[in-house]
Amino acid sequence: MSWDVAAVRQRKSLLDGKACSDSILGMNTRARIRPRFLQAVLAIALIAAAPAHAADARYEIDPDHLTIAFLVRHLGYADTLGSFRKASGSYTFDEATRKLGNVQVVVETSSVFTGHDKRDGHLRGPDFLDASRTPRMTFTASSATWTDDRTFRVDGELELLGKRRPLQLTGTVNKSGVYPIGNDPKPYVMGVSLRGKVKRSEWGMNYGVANGWVGDDVDLIIEFEARRKQ
Repeated sequence: MSWDVAAVRQRKSLLDGKACSDSILGMNTRARIRPRFLQAVLAIALIAAAPAHAADARYEIDPDHLTIAFLVRHLGYADTLGSFRKASGSYTFDEATRKLGNVQVVVETSSVFTGHDKRDGHLRGPDFLDASRTPRMTFTASSATWTDDRTFRVDGELELLGKRRPLQLTGTVNKSGVYPIGNDPKPYVMGVSLRGKVKRSEWGMNYGVANGWVGDDVDLIIEFEARRKQ
């Protein structure tokens, strides 16, 4: 009987020791897991708290507030002013980072206008724009180089008469903000001025260049307002 009591006491002692050991192991395991769990929670919290970077906003050029004009020397005496009356364009822009992208401006060549019917007909013909064969010219660009907060340079490409050549434009952001007039909700608008120069002979437009009747250098004057779409 005494042997049975001693055996029971010994078994109880062993069980108590195992339980204590298991408890210690469990505490050690939880101690190892807890810091990792806390680190994961902290990381998630930091990610959630970080400011999200907004996607670049898309802007569409307002055709009612778009001017694409040009100046070219006539017979060496004076510059002739002309414009294109139909064009469309868009781009993406992030005001915070000033990142410009996805620039595309499409001009209908048959819309050329100089205020002189006979001259306009000549400009639409094969000596110049060849509008029946190439009804559009397209300017594209993917970035801008900023010289200060408002002025920049765009190095893009102009496709005209089936040829694609580099075209550099310099620009100024005149103003951006909620439009002060019109119906609610009022749009967010950016106003831009652009200037550039091309040698038309680089696109194969050679009429009047050799004899000096029509200047090779063409000055570009572009003014527009663009509405933010997102």
